[in-house]
Amino acid sequence: MFDFTDDEDLQRLTRDIYEQGGVVSSVCHGYCGLLNTKLSDGNYLISGKTISGFSWLEEIIAGVKNKVPYNAEDLAKKHGANFKKSILPFKGYVEIDGRLVTGKKPNSAHKTAVATMKILGKH
Repeated sequence: MFDFTDDEDLQRLTRDIYEQGGVVSSVCHGYCGLLNTKLSDGNYLISGKTISGFSWLEEIIAGVKNKVPYNAEDLAKKHGANFKKSILPFKGYVEIDGRLVTGKKPNSAHKTAVATMKILGKH
């Protein structure tokens, strides 16, 4: 997650998949790769979208808030995302917003994959 936000190759790949009608999915800190991804029109991919991922409260509880380089939840909100999470920390949670599927924790991976497959018409 440390270098996901500034990885231009990841941003380009994500933008290309999304703009060509593909599904973009992430789990846990994977959403950090979406935070600075801009579409061809200059808008952030996550702007106006409901997403989830590892929350700032979970960073605090895990004792790593001073070790991570940025507050991903706040950055998501700054870039226009509607960030949602489960009421209880560390519980699985998935958000589906069109062709964007995001899971909050590794235990959300199965539900994230199933949702992605449904959108792709594979399940």
